[in-house]
Amino acid sequence: MKRVYLDNNATTAVDPRVKTVMDPFVCDLFGNINSLHRYGSEVHPAFSKAMDQIYTGINASDESDVIINSCATEGNNTVLQGIFHEALRDEKTCHIITTLLEHPAVLETCRFLEVLGAQVTYIAPTTDGIITAEQVKVAITPETQLVSVMWANNETGLINEIAGIVEVCHEANVLFHTDAVQAIGKIKLDVTKIPVDFLTFSAHKFHGPKGVGGLYIREGVSVLPLLHGGEQMGGHRAGTVNMPAIVGMGEAMELATANIDYELTEVARLRNKLEDAIMAFPDVRGIGSRDARTPNTIFISIKGIEGEAFIWDLNQKGIAASTGSACASEGLDANPVLEAMNVDKELAHTGIRLSLSRFTTEEEIDYTIEVIQKAVVRLRAISVTYSL
Repeated sequence: MKRVYLDNNATTAVDPRVKTVMDPFVCDLFGNINSLHRYGSEVHPAFSKAMDQIYTGINASDESDVIINSCATEGNNTVLQGIFHEALRDEKTCHIITTLLEHPAVLETCRFLEVLGAQVTYIAPTTDGIITAEQVKVAITPETQLVSVMWANNETGLINEIAGIVEVCHEANVLFHTDAVQAIGKIKLDVTKIPVDFLTFSAHKFHGPKGVGGLYIREGVSVLPLLHGGEQMGGHRAGTVNMPAIVGMGEAMELATANIDYELTEVARLRNKLEDAIMAFPDVRGIGSRDARTPNTIFISIKGIEGEAFIWDLNQKGIAASTGSACASEGLDANPVLEAMNVDKELAHTGIRLSLSRFTTEEEIDYTIEVIQKAVVRLRAISVTYSL
């Protein structure tokens, strides 16, 4: 059976070049970077190189901070909980603005903070599926401490108005955080040109290892640490440094930056070829215009076909994709992103996400098109909700 991986927004394969640079730090160069002896000092050059690669990848200044952590979930929690506890310490009301499009790492953290006393405003997307600067501007109040809006959506690939939102926040003297997990490695990203205050990312989304990520903090901005203990990361994040993972993330960041133009041209071309083939069927809706999305992502609703059934057919032929709906034991929940966009309820149950990477080949796309065409015909033929 052929195997085709089209679920890269969930996780990516580690680039073999990343594995190569990581290998020596698993067994041979195992020293703790915080140790004073030779075993610790001999890993310093690799650590410094990795940090330089990460700073360069997002064009961060040397005066800013990048805190290495376990993933973007930890980074998101650090920012949201840190800002809340700073407000609590200063006896201020904490108002946070976020969106209905966010990853659960942001949404669930905000709901937790509401239980503790935070006030949270959840902005719904426009009919185009994005969050605009004007929406944020209207939502800001004198008590607003933080705005958190993802750079690009993990399901639809739609890119929010981050530059404009940052400007609105700074005009109101409000801090801005963005979950950039789905942006790094797919579109050009520069924190000097778009001066976000906090930015979170995870290496496994851009062909690095799992279990490592980063939190960028702009110069002059601070946040209370989430983890307390040792003095690692300048006291911002306690815990022994994971050298193999950091070295891998640095290499993955450099490779991702070097391949941005390929993502924007060749990956986009393959994405468009696949999308055109699916859209050729009647009663198919693609979510978001191509120019407004990351170049690797397709989110499509096929009328009359439940997402799970479609994914099952693809999986039987060796193709990995994902459904936009969550299958619970007692029933099927519609995709919350599509619901937030006020998409028709039937379409919200049929959302399919296909996400490519720089390792996706033309042959794989041709095979996927063939399988999808047969699956749509088969599933619609047995559907009780669809008729031409």
